[in-house]
Amino acid sequence: MSEDRPGILDGAIPPQDNTRLFGHEEAEAFLAQSYRSGKGHHAVLIEGPEGIGKATLAFRFANHVLSHPDPATAPEVIADPDPASAISRQISGGASHNLLHLARPVDDKTGKVKSAITVDEVRRAGKFFSQTSGTGNWRVVIIDPADDLNRNAANAILKILEEPPKRALFLVLSHAPGKLLPTIRSRCLPLKLAPLGDDALGKALANLGLSAGQGSELFASAKGSVSEALKLLNYGGGEIVAAYEQVISAEGPAARRAMHRLADALSAKESDTIFGFFVSHIGDDIMARARAAALDGRLVVAEKLSRLYSDVTERLNISQAYNLDRKQTIITVLGDLKQQLSL
Repeated sequence: MSEDRPGILDGAIPPQDNTRLFGHEEAEAFLAQSYRSGKGHHAVLIEGPEGIGKATLAFRFANHVLSHPDPATAPEVIADPDPASAISRQISGGASHNLLHLARPVDDKTGKVKSAITVDEVRRAGKFFSQTSGTGNWRVVIIDPADDLNRNAANAILKILEEPPKRALFLVLSHAPGKLLPTIRSRCLPLKLAPLGDDALGKALANLGLSAGQGSELFASAKGSVSEALKLLNYGGGEIVAAYEQVISAEGPAARRAMHRLADALSAKESDTIFGFFVSHIGDDIMARARAAALDGRLVVAEKLSRLYSDVTERLNISQAYNLDRKQTIITVLGDLKQQLSL
């Protein structure tokens, strides 16, 4: 993770600084035209997998709105932000009086990003609106992502969404909108973003100074996500995938040795990012096997794998959230997985 911007992957451009967006031209056009019509919704739920550009789109649109406060005279398209403009500099530095970015805060004691957006963070929105009321300016709140709101924080946001201030715009980001409160979803206009195609992903990586030299193999593993590609390229994700496949294919002592090597790598110091990658990968692999079994008519196997998916991902996520013995959890989970796959 970046030391300057906690929560930002090494090699990534923070969304508030990113002047380029790839692969979401239709979504940008919709937002620009909706705003220009003067009939845009006060809350937009920007949905899609992690790492495809939702936050970058949100900051671009916020910059567009704040740069053109009169919708009727706003351009028909969202241009790349000018880093030298006063509004862009304020947004980048977190100093804009008209934009509030709500995300998981950093724990002052550990220096690490907390596991949830708390109600204290949401209370900043109330203060934000009270301090800027009467200015006549647009006020934009980006919730990044709303999936991280704990229950109290979600209820607090809901109250604001139910009675939004005038000239307020909420850009609510979500990797998994099905997990949000239905009442929050019902008060937002959904805008779904698809994973990036190979061309857009290649351009996004080139914008970061990276080469997609592994071609189709990298694109397939990244699943249209820039953040997944960064984990594969900069965090050893490719090696983790290969080690996991070795665990699954090996037998006897060789499998046990492979398990321990993988568990050591995933429980090393500063391995939170790659551990999260592993949790996602193992879940995707189990569900892919479940779908394949279902299509083959092996419904009992598919059901067992679906239950295994829930159990495995829950145990791994609990280990991550509560800082449990990660190595032992990984070894146990991999052992259970191999046992189920051999049935």
